[in-house]
Amino acid sequence: MNVIETINLSKSYKFTQALNNINLAIEKGDIYGLIGKNGAGKTTLMRILCGLTYPSGGNYSILGSQNENETVSSREKISAIIEAPAVYKNFTAKQNMQAIALLKGINKDAEEIDKLIEFVGLKMVHAKIVKDFSLGMKQRLSIAMALLGNPEILILDEPVNGLDPVGIVEIRDILLKLNKELGITILISSHILSELSHLATKYGIIDNGSLIEEISAGDLETKLKKTLNITLADKNDYTHAETILKEKFEGVNFFLEGDTIVFADNRINESASQINMELAKENILIKGITITSADLEQYFIDKTREGKL
Repeated sequence: MNVIETINLSKSYKFTQALNNINLAIEKGDIYGLIGKNGAGKTTLMRILCGLTYPSGGNYSILGSQNENETVSSREKISAIIEAPAVYKNFTAKQNMQAIALLKGINKDAEEIDKLIEFVGLKMVHAKIVKDFSLGMKQRLSIAMALLGNPEILILDEPVNGLDPVGIVEIRDILLKLNKELGITILISSHILSELSHLATKYGIIDNGSLIEEISAGDLETKLKKTLNITLADKNDYTHAETILKEKFEGVNFFLEGDTIVFADNRINESASQINMELAKENILIKGITITSADLEQYFIDKTREGKL
């Protein structure tokens, strides 16, 4: 079931086409990673879904509701952190939560709020006021506030921006818990693509307002270019090894890099043990075998370059 779907969604301003016929689908339970450069259209898309701005064309649905009257009620099941959340700096985390619950008209008793604060790892600072929080603590508080009202969908725009490595991991762990334990579907954008690769089950790549690819994490893993690297114990054996490999693995491309034979061919990765065996038969000793893979960042760069060639 698609909990969010867009159909030819577009948004234009006076001199800018922010979104151009976007068609994406987010299924229930997804952690959907939205990737794009600054100005690509990520925040505009999120603002439309949250009702903060209107599209110029196309349509979208939230939890199956399409027209504006229906999506208003559906948005009650969405929480979002798109810009820095408004907090009372001289309040504690709990006092902020109580204030937000009151403003939203949400009936949450103190025990429920305490559970949310504990869930995001702020129990130990219950007496500290927010102005003394680190950036990571403020982000965790913003997530706790977003959880008021038991949302089904969480929309996050750059939630780890500016955090140190420890803070990034803490936010990651919270989001994975929300998704796996509470079943919350998450739409998240981030410039830290290596971090997004630890979270996302599906990706949408936006460039200049257009969705250039939508791909599952599994399919992406298959597409990422892999190389098999075999380091010889004695690089003088390369000529002999080259002859054997050309004979036994016809059509497979490889080259020598120092004392390492590099196979730039995904098909060969499953044959590492066979290669090892064939070389051992000829008394060619191997010092090490590794498989390296292109990462999400390189994939994104390659995809955005394709449209400019």
